[in-house]
This record gives sequence, structure tokens and C-alpha cells, in this order.
Amino acid sequence: MTRNKCAACYRQFNKMEHLVEHMRNSYHSFHEPMCGICGKRCRSFESLREHLIGLLPKAECERIFKDQGCDLCLMVLNSRNALRVHRETCQLSRVNTMDMLYRLPNLGIHDDLKIDNGRTRVVALACKMVGGGSDGTLDLCGRVCLIDEYENVIFHTYVKPQLPVTNYRYETTGIRPDLLKNAMPVRLVQQKIQNFLCNGEPIWKVRSRGGRARILVGHGLDHNLRSLEMEFPPIMIRDTAQYPPLMKSSKISNSLKYLTRTYLGYEIQTGIQDPYEDCVATMRLYKRMKFQVHKNEDYPLATDPQNRNNFAQWRQNELERMTPDELLEISRSDYYCWCFDTKEGA
Repeated sequence: MTRNKCAACYRQFNKMEHLVEHMRNSYHSFHEPMCGICGKRCRSFESLREHLIGLLPKAECERIFKDQGCDLCLMVLNSRNALRVHRETCQLSRVNTMDMLYRLPNLGIHDDLKIDNGRTRVVALACKMVGGGSDGTLDLCGRVCLIDEYENVIFHTYVKPQLPVTNYRYETTGIRPDLLKNAMPVRLVQQKIQNFLCNGEPIWKVRSRGGRARILVGHGLDHNLRSLEMEFPPIMIRDTAQYPPLMKSSKISNSLKYLTRTYLGYEIQTGIQDPYEDCVATMRLYKRMKFQVHKNEDYPLATDPQNRNNFAQWRQNELERMTPDELLEISRSDYYCWCFDTKEGA
């Protein structure tokens, strides 16, 4: 059963106790994407997109959305003119990375990473992998980029892996053997990046009180961090591949190429791929999710002990008297919504 707005669930149940039991486990939330026409809550933007313009959309919502809806952010505007004005700012353009591609082989740019006393609060990281192993399928970091939230490059260099490279994957990476010959060793890259992300503190201190570290944005960050032989506190990671509203309805990750085309309105990863372009895409996706306006909640996570949807049996009569909207009011999300980063000043 799909986890839609409680009002929709309400119509599917003959007995109120079934609805209450559903509420115990569904973790409905004001942070879930909502249809601006009928008010239905969906677990992801993919589910909402199916509801509005999918193979079997709701007819009335589809009709209105075709005239007044933005197919990028799925917002419903008041008029066609308002939609036209909104679309001009909602659809973003691809960044120009050609100049950087020409300059990077000199290795004279952005390979020195200095602590800035926490002025840069949010950074995005992306890597491009070359192949190792006998068949060239082992991913080794051959290039890495780090940017701030204003899309300025903080660190961008080629990386020399510890293992021999057997496949440079030139068609997509643009990396040749001579570019890695005198490149920065992966251990040094790892030290520089980790030192910057942790504001110069040891990782064990940051792990115990993650607030001193910077927020790290990316796509498939677990894979990138492994390739750099790095660890970082999960509480400070914002991964567009693992963020529930950006995942498929089946809880499978979408590719960054798909997310950029679908939610930002432009294409990436065509031809030779640049990690700077991936950094920009993930930062833009993060900011689009971060600046969504949601109702304030004291406890954002259902996993917090004081915030679980554990409706006690003695509350059964009280819950049965509530409307679906009132039940939604007291239910909580089971993931950390990035809008809380705004409230925390990130």
C-alpha cells in the first residue's frame, strides 16, 4: 500500500482502528512532497510526479497541472503567466567547464586547501574514477573537486592512486597517463580534504560532536569517500542519491544525470565528464531541497525516542475521534529533512 496523505488512506479503510494502525507505521509528515491541487502527500517527488503526469495520473490534477504546473519543482502556480515567470528562475543553465578543462592539466590551480575557520559551512565533493585491477573495473579516484555553496572551486586536482591504473576511461574522464604521472598522491589528497572538512580537528573529535564539521554534499558519497580512503560523520552528509524525496518510489537511487535533467532542467555528463559539473549539480539539488518551506517541528526525526509514532493503546479512543488531517499533524517523518539545515543556519 502506498503511503499517501492520510485522507486518501482514510477512504481505503472501513474501520478506524485500521487507520490508526496505519498511522503508527507510516510516518506521514509535512515534509513529504504535496500535490498543490488535491493536497495528497507522497513519499517522494517521483511518486508526486506519477500522481500529476505519470501513466495513471489523477485526472483533475493532471488537467490543472498541465496549465499551471512547473514540471521541474512540481509547484502549481496561480496562472499561466505566473508559471512563465516562475519557469525562468526554476530552470537552471549548465555551467561552463571548458576553461577549467584547459587549465587543469597544469596542476597549478586549486591544489592547496587551507582552513578558513569555518566560513565555508557547506561544500560539495565529486570524483571521477579510473580503472584498476586486471580487468580495469576497480574504481580508483583519478580526479577530485570540492566547491562551496556559491559554486566557487575550493579544490580541484588530479589524483595519483596507490594501485596501478589499468583503464584510464578516457572517453568519459579525459584522463591520460601523463596527467597522473606527477599528480597528488591519494593519501595527501585525503589528508587535505579531511582536514578542511573537519576544520583542522581530529576525525574522532568531529565524530563525537559532528557540529564542528562542515556539511558535505554529493551524489553517492559513500563510494567517493571510499575511493579517497576517507571517513566522515554520517550526520553531516547530504547525499542526493540517498535522500528519500529524490529517490524512486521503490526506494532505489536515481542517477545524478536524471536528477539534474528532471529537477534542474539541463543535461550533464555528456562526453568527457567534469567533477566540477557534478559538484554544481549536487549543490543546486541540495539548495533546492534545503529551501523548501515546511511547517516547523520540534523533533524532525521519527527515530528520535520522544518523536516516534508510538501511539499508546490508551489513546485509541482519542485517535479514533481525530480527522485524517489531525492525525497527520501528530505524525512525524522517518528521515531528516534538509530544510532543517536552513533553520540551523547552515
